[in-house]
Amino acid sequence: MKNSSPQRLAKQTAASPLHWLRSGEPMIWFNAAAVSISLIAVVGLIGLLAVRGFGHFWPAAILQGTLYSAESSLSLIGESVEQLEVSGQQLREAGFTLKGDGPFFGRTLLKQGNRDFLGNDFVWIIDEQLEDISYPPEVLLVERLEWGNLYGFLRTVSRNGELLADLNEDAQATWRIFQQEIDNSLAIRKEIHALERVEIGHINHALERLRLRERQAELDGDMSPQLQEELLSARSEQNAQYKTLQAELAVLYGSMEGIEYSVDLANGQRVSLPLSKVVRAYRPNDMDIFDKSAMYLERLWEFLSAEPREANTEGGVFPAIFGTVMMVLLMSIIVTPFGVVAAVYLREYARQGFVTQIIRVAVNNLAGVPSIVYGVFGLGFFVYFIGGELDQVFFPAALPSPTFGTPGLMWASLTLALLTLPVVIVATEEGLARIPRAVREGSLALGATRAETLWRIVLPMASPAMMTGLILAVARAAGEVAPLMLVGVVKLAPALPLDGNYPFIHLDQKFMHLGFHIYDVGFQSPNVEAARPLVYATALLLVGLIALLNLTAVALRNRLREHYKSLDN
Repeated sequence: MKNSSPQRLAKQTAASPLHWLRSGEPMIWFNAAAVSISLIAVVGLIGLLAVRGFGHFWPAAILQGTLYSAESSLSLIGESVEQLEVSGQQLREAGFTLKGDGPFFGRTLLKQGNRDFLGNDFVWIIDEQLEDISYPPEVLLVERLEWGNLYGFLRTVSRNGELLADLNEDAQATWRIFQQEIDNSLAIRKEIHALERVEIGHINHALERLRLRERQAELDGDMSPQLQEELLSARSEQNAQYKTLQAELAVLYGSMEGIEYSVDLANGQRVSLPLSKVVRAYRPNDMDIFDKSAMYLERLWEFLSAEPREANTEGGVFPAIFGTVMMVLLMSIIVTPFGVVAAVYLREYARQGFVTQIIRVAVNNLAGVPSIVYGVFGLGFFVYFIGGELDQVFFPAALPSPTFGTPGLMWASLTLALLTLPVVIVATEEGLARIPRAVREGSLALGATRAETLWRIVLPMASPAMMTGLILAVARAAGEVAPLMLVGVVKLAPALPLDGNYPFIHLDQKFMHLGFHIYDVGFQSPNVEAARPLVYATALLLVGLIALLNLTAVALRNRLREHYKSLDN
């Protein structure tokens, strides 16, 4: 009867699967597995974006080779972008002539550039057909304002037909003069940019204000000879300054004309191109690890600080970064007070009954409404209705051109504030509900009014919950794209909504956004292969920006939580 002893029965019961399930350990393992999978997915996603995106700025080696086929041979120069294996049977069925009989063959996506001469930036090649591969140190990569990258071999540098340098005579001097002329061109373009965007921008803004002032006086019937003379004098002064700046611009543009460089392409063709269109030029195969690191940081900084070019497939994304941050800040300033006031009324002042419950249900349901619906509402109510009325009342002189009756930064911020308002209300109300009733009663017993109790005791203790709602609102608003397409975001807006022209913050101006930039570059770009690395890089930048905004809010929330921990206890 040993098997029926009480001790053995207890051990069997403890070791039974049913007892193990009831102990709760399976849920612990399940939750741990779910968290682990989530972390692996997040780390993998960020790693993929970093490698595919920021790896694009590393100077890659440039190969030179000959592509042989059954009919002809073709010389190629370019960067290896992507490699994969394809079935040999599929290649033979497609008409490729292959020497080997293996089941798989390598296939490489080569970025050959020279789009203005070759037609395509990228070409797929069969590795077996590419022979005589070399990596010559003198091969040149030129980043241009137009037509993408140029690959070839530098030969001469000339000014107005006069030869400044020839590679056949002195290779080092030719390269040095070429770089000096590029630096001079970049400095001149910087001066031109400052004149066109800042100085002439101020004049255009002043002339527009004079025009609106004159038009408003005509509408009001206040146009007098004295005012006409004043406007005429101010306009003449601005026009004189404009002519002076135009003369300076003509001199600057003229100083860049006539400077050319000649390059031998892969097929032996020699072409001469204007040096004023060059962004930078370097020889990756002749660079060591330190030179490549410096070039990587330079190109990365350009991506973060410059304006886009080449249909957003080249250059930087600074206008999109600035527009995203400014919109999120404005949205936060708008949504926080409205959300807090609504939550305070529902929790502290409203009678808790059927109507209040209906309001809470409505708020919770608003959090699940698709974002595009908010975009349509913002377009119809904010832009066309409120904006149109504001134009009629405050900006009649500008009509029929709309001022606020068109999508812009303010309407985008208001639309996203409305979109995230339920999140702030719910989070704030939950924070208010966690504050003990005894704290309120103690404050009232000491002689404080209800308003003083709310302002000095309740709201400070609920501030961590308010910050939680703001964090959730920022996380959602920064990544929204669909409503912004209707209420203010555009493909290209190099002029920032914050500048030196009165009133300095232009809430009526359209802006760029990182989320829409990803959509535009990834799905609307005419050059998909060239745009793909920038999609990854911009996506990682958007994730990092959202994380930075959230971490800032989390740090502030933690400080508030520590400050009011004693009261909370």
